[in-house]
Amino acid sequence: MPTYEYQCPECGKKFEKYEAMTSEPRAACPRCGTKAERLISGGAGIFVRAAEGESQESCCGTTNPCDDPKRCCGR
Repeated sequence: MPTYEYQCPECGKKFEKYEAMTSEPRAACPRCGTKAERLISGGAGIFVRAAEGESQESCCGTTNPCDDPKRCCGR
């Protein structure tokens, strides 16, 4: 489930809440109990890490894969 950021319009407290993407944005402020407003974010990214001992480079020796790995890898 994604994490959403909320801000209370009454006291200004910001907090996060895990919610399903399909759920309605409903959260009470943990400080004063007022209905908080979900903040709009720029989205999230996904980071992929290589397993321990594996190279983080592509087969071409760069972090950006080439158009034809068979050609640039010499295979």
